Amino acid sequence: MSSGGLELPPGDSGHEGGPADAPGGAPGGAPGGVSGGVSGGAPAGVPAGAVSLAPPPAGSVGAGAGAELDWGADAWSEVRTRAQRAGRAYIWLNLIEQRLRAVVGAVLRPIYEPVHGGDDWVVAAAGPAGQEWVQRAVAVREVSRRKGYLLDPADDNVLSFLTLPQLRELMVQHWPCFEPYFDDRREIELALDELEVTRNVVSRNRALSRAVLEQAERASARLLEVLGGGSGSPAADRLPIDAVEDLVGDRYADVISVHPDRVRLQRQLPAEDLFGGARRLDAIGIGLNLLVQNFSGRRLVRLTEAGCRVRLLFLNPASSAVKRRERELGLRKGELSRSVEMNILHVRRVRAGLRDPSRFEIHVFDETPRFTAYLVEGESSGIAVVQSYLRRARGMEAPVLVLRGGGTRGSSRDTEHGLFPTYREEFESIWQDSRPVS
Repeated sequence: MSSGGLELPPGDSGHEGGPADAPGGAPGGAPGGVSGGVSGGAPAGVPAGAVSLAPPPAGSVGAGAGAELDWGADAWSEVRTRAQRAGRAYIWLNLIEQRLRAVVGAVLRPIYEPVHGGDDWVVAAAGPAGQEWVQRAVAVREVSRRKGYLLDPADDNVLSFLTLPQLRELMVQHWPCFEPYFDDRREIELALDELEVTRNVVSRNRALSRAVLEQAERASARLLEVLGGGSGSPAADRLPIDAVEDLVGDRYADVISVHPDRVRLQRQLPAEDLFGGARRLDAIGIGLNLLVQNFSGRRLVRLTEAGCRVRLLFLNPASSAVKRRERELGLRKGELSRSVEMNILHVRRVRAGLRDPSRFEIHVFDETPRFTAYLVEGESSGIAVVQSYLRRARGMEAPVLVLRGGGTRGSSRDTEHGLFPTYREEFESIWQDSRPVS
């Protein structure tokens, strides 16, 4: 009898492998109807009645079975890209949800909890319109309790189980309670609308395009700023700290981006964004082309008149180091020195047009140039662009590091192991040994 209670038909010696102790035989024999499922008999070398495990011949039905399970390099690359984008989006959504949960709790709890107590204040705040999803949140919490999913006692409350749309609904229903703290309800709702698309994609593990991710990051940064969770004004700090950078920044010291050359740097970080909001600008290099050739003299005057202090440190165009650099790059004699002289003359004209020239200092140094650096500090954050000099490559072609540094008012971020202070210290050391340009 088979496991289904049906008796198998007796085998035929012409289609079986013989008794169990015969070579190739099977206990009890195999039914004659199971002969490999291939018309025309079993393949050569396979006993009659056995099921062949050899791959089907090319062109036959089932020949391509399983091919869709094999991921090539392109498929893995696409999967990693999807995972990276979803991971970034999830971090932003997580921050928004936690911030909104804290805001809702801080505003509504003192109103409802004294009357209803415990977690019932959430039910009362939701009212009849939200009774269904609040009861669902209560049920999910009970299941999480029983199964041991609540790892942090601080999460053992109904508010922690409300989703982003539900938190938004509580805020909208009770807007008069939130209005004293936030200026524009419409701005909050528009930002949450933009995030809903990303939330839907991430929660269902679907593909997230770069455009939608960037839109979600902008909306999240704006929403965190409105809800009071930002660290400063993104308009003032041209490169606000990214949520992912804040979480994994310790892995890379204070390096926030790396570019293979200066062309790619300027696509992502134009000169206006780099220098535009500076309160302090220190630069060292051979000719400082990134500043002199990409930031107009008028703009530099306005920047200085607005309160920025500028210190520029050029390689002395008459030094032997310039001649060595010309030989390294294969330039004609005097070509590089004339270029440096032109840049120095340009910034001297800028300085001459200032009401207070003491805020704009120009020095030259005679040492072997080892790197070029632009140390730009705003009110609450700083950015440094650093390049090492390569033997056969112009500055435009050398790799670029972008560093996060402290602002003129200091920073709460740990810079003990960062590179920004290292280049700051090196700049100050060379500045002390340099000579001013009259």
